[in-house]
Amino acid sequence: MKIVVQKFGGTSVATAESREKALKRIIESKSQGYSPVVVVSAMGRKGEPYATDTLIDLVKSIHSNVEPRELDLLISCGEVISSVIMATLLKNMGHQAIALTGGQAGICTDGTYGNAQIIDIDPGFIRGCLAEGYIVVVAGFQGICSDGSTTTLGRGGSDTTATALGAALEAEYVEIYTDVDGVMTTDPRVIPDAAIMKDVSYREICEMAHHGAKVIHPRAVEAAMSGKVPIKIKNTFSDAEGTLIAENIDERVITGLAHQTNISQVKVGPLDGKAVQMAKVKVLKTMAEAGISIDMIGVAPNSIFFVINGDNTKGASQVLQEAGYNFLVDTGCAKISVIGAGMVGVPGVMAKAMESLDRAGVTVLQTSDSDITISFLIKEQDVSRGMQILYERFDLGKR
Repeated sequence: MKIVVQKFGGTSVATAESREKALKRIIESKSQGYSPVVVVSAMGRKGEPYATDTLIDLVKSIHSNVEPRELDLLISCGEVISSVIMATLLKNMGHQAIALTGGQAGICTDGTYGNAQIIDIDPGFIRGCLAEGYIVVVAGFQGICSDGSTTTLGRGGSDTTATALGAALEAEYVEIYTDVDGVMTTDPRVIPDAAIMKDVSYREICEMAHHGAKVIHPRAVEAAMSGKVPIKIKNTFSDAEGTLIAENIDERVITGLAHQTNISQVKVGPLDGKAVQMAKVKVLKTMAEAGISIDMIGVAPNSIFFVINGDNTKGASQVLQEAGYNFLVDTGCAKISVIGAGMVGVPGVMAKAMESLDRAGVTVLQTSDSDITISFLIKEQDVSRGMQILYERFDLGKR
């Protein structure tokens, strides 16, 4: 039995016309000898009747304080509605189909409401349905925890449902259908002529997602990578080839660019006294205890500096002030990341990037790097210029 998992996002199931195109994709796979497992998101986006944000607004219009357990139960309904509609449409077209919730599909999670982790998948029931010739339609974004409560998987949850099921079912591949033609070398809202990548490695797309690219959530890629299941990012509404995400992909020196805005840089210091090292540790602990995630950490002899999400600026300033630290905060920053698994051992990548940014008049406030990523902290107003010059310097228009 050759299994393919096909995931359709909100825009792909929002209208009768878009559902018709999604159904065509499913039936094509069936006719090619595959056993399709379909994962669906809620229909449409905020403002549309069954969209997740609409359901949240509905209950919060009654009371602003909704228990996380009940909120998860409510927002899981959007995907359940989609699964029933898609299964019913398939039946009306003469195909055996069955709709399943995440729990009925065997997806077991921890009890973290709103951002649950999948801890196990029992694919037995799905396999049984497929063996009987059914097309299985699974409600994405959800699972069930040990006490029987419904949990949701957080941002990118339906993608994660699809890739985790793909790994558990040992699928031939997972298709993620969306409203774009594939993964682009950078954000087309910033670089309109951004090129579509024919293929990209798991770890490169993970890095791009972690640094701001929004085509697929890194958790979804990690689930596929664990089972070595290829992912294809495709457009429901066009015949574009799309992008293949897999393990054995030729890795380029520079694969793409990603960016994040609404960042604040925090500099703590000078830190005095003999125990400067311990003082730096205490700063980090202060942030952790306040529940504030930090990034791009840099250490100088008598100071420490890092970046935070701009929404946490007020809270971070308050806890640092209460702890008696001297500190400065620079708001309105952004991070541009240059990503490419092939840069390992290649000299001059940082030099080229810095030279290009300097030529464009973009001031670099701070840098950080890993083996396949170099990130530059700049001011938000310089994002477009910075992205454009790096896009051109590393010739990312040719894929």
